[in-house]
Amino acid sequence: MSEKIPTVEIKDEPKEVRYTNLYESTGRVYTRKVSGFFQSVRRYTGLPLIVGFLLLPWLTIDSRPAILFDLPERQFHILWMTFWPQDGMFLAWLLIIAAFALFTVTVLVGRVWCGFTCPQTVWTLMFIWAEHFCEGDRNKMIKLDKQGWSAEKVLRKGSKHTLWLLISFITGITFVGYFTPIGELLLGFWPAVDSTGFVTFEISSTAAFWTFFFMGMTYLNAGWLREEVCKYMCPYARFQSVMYDQDTLAVHYDATRGESRGARKAGDDYKAEGKGDCIDCSWCVQVCPVDIDIRDGLQYECINCGLCIDACNQVMEKMDYEPGLIRFTSEDALQNGTTHFIRPRLFGYALVLILMISAFAYKVAVREPLSVDVIRDRGVRMYRVSGGYVQNVYTVKINNMDRRAHTYNIAVEGDLDFKIGGYRAMELEEGEVFTFPIRIAVPKSQLEETKMKVNIIVTSNDDSDVIANQMTTFIGPAQK
Repeated sequence: MSEKIPTVEIKDEPKEVRYTNLYESTGRVYTRKVSGFFQSVRRYTGLPLIVGFLLLPWLTIDSRPAILFDLPERQFHILWMTFWPQDGMFLAWLLIIAAFALFTVTVLVGRVWCGFTCPQTVWTLMFIWAEHFCEGDRNKMIKLDKQGWSAEKVLRKGSKHTLWLLISFITGITFVGYFTPIGELLLGFWPAVDSTGFVTFEISSTAAFWTFFFMGMTYLNAGWLREEVCKYMCPYARFQSVMYDQDTLAVHYDATRGESRGARKAGDDYKAEGKGDCIDCSWCVQVCPVDIDIRDGLQYECINCGLCIDACNQVMEKMDYEPGLIRFTSEDALQNGTTHFIRPRLFGYALVLILMISAFAYKVAVREPLSVDVIRDRGVRMYRVSGGYVQNVYTVKINNMDRRAHTYNIAVEGDLDFKIGGYRAMELEEGEVFTFPIRIAVPKSQLEETKMKVNIIVTSNDDSDVIANQMTTFIGPAQK
């Protein structure tokens, strides 16, 4: 008789399931003050950008702001040139050049644009400075937030937000100053008392709205969102990985040298204990503006600001270790000790960038401050026969895009003896657009074709270099 084998019911023990919200804020990031090479580079690259942004609206050329985007008049004044909507090709071209410049720089040195010159980074750096000035360094800020409300806390928090709002207001009014003359804009914010005793402001509702809108966005982005913008809102962080390769320079942690981590005292024989150079102080995390640990490897959130390098080098110096545990290098250099700077993709991006910049500069240099549009009369009578001449009527629109007045004349060129009538030399003021009809006639005896091309040329009487032309069609009676 066979023995019955008992069965045992096996129950699956519940497993711990963790859910991660990719868009969940990790809370306030308390950054530690740090000094060093890359912090100085951030300061000295951001400062000229801030100064330029603040001062450019005040610079005048020919009694006009050097840079003014006059949307109501559809005129875009940039230094000594005025651009019009029909110059939109230049804007598209400029955006494409900026994109290729970004690609080239990213392939070479990663996200240095984000770490050093992006407006989000520069303004966040100003807000962090105000934070440290009012609340102290990292440990003091953490301690202050844990305290209950007191007069000191209200004073420190209030002064910080006052500075934030002041920086935001200056930013908003300066940005709107690129679209409205900033002198008039500031005067509009100055209060005045009317005849009834009420305080009034001369600023338009549109200018006031956009000033406070950009003020609010600056306060929100640089004061509260900060790393959330870099992580979740900026598209650059999402597609940068397709531009990186093994030789792209970026901030890397040398795990071969640093592992295994562990605390120790200066002078200890830590290598005998199997430890690496990383003392696990977490300073590299505490200084990171996007709150990541670079020791976990290259991450899309990293903006290549180099602050973790400065922090780590300070610790290495105190421990009397060789600097560079965290450094700007490439994956290829970490693995093989060599970075290949000349490579096909980088060369291709750089070549296209140079060609596009050269072509753009040439087109801007030879751009004529004059445009002409010619439309042939499309009425029932496409042509008219009078006194042995065949006539066509055209509507001509001349746009003086120069920054001074010109007197313009019109001529017509073609294979036949074309005559032009119904016009006179006219003076157009700066930015003026003038539309008028003209008649072009040719002896009927010369016509051998029903349709032929004619070239209408507009020239300036006082400047022979200002010239524009447009080809159009002349129509005559059918030839027998």
